Amino acid sequence: MQQPPTIEFPCEYPIKVIGIASTEFRQSVVRILKSFDERLSDQAIAVQPSAKGNYESIKVTLTATSESMLVKLFAELKTLPDLKMVL
Repeated sequence: MQQPPTIEFPCEYPIKVIGIASTEFRQSVVRILKSFDERLSDQAIAVQPSAKGNYESIKVTLTATSESMLVKLFAELKTLPDLKMVL
């Protein structure tokens, strides 16, 4: 069995959050992301609506400082009621 690759911290870490399209969802995701990386600017956050506009993906690359930080970030994002997926 192969070992998963190790990540060297700090590093630039891309995240994609997918959920039901709404201003509230987008603001909640951005608030959570910025709470983990205060240097994150609005210009670094890309929002892409789905073809029918029902969903949206929010892409960002943030500075990850540790594995525990990523675990906490993913756990907090997963509390959002309109969340469909975090990659």
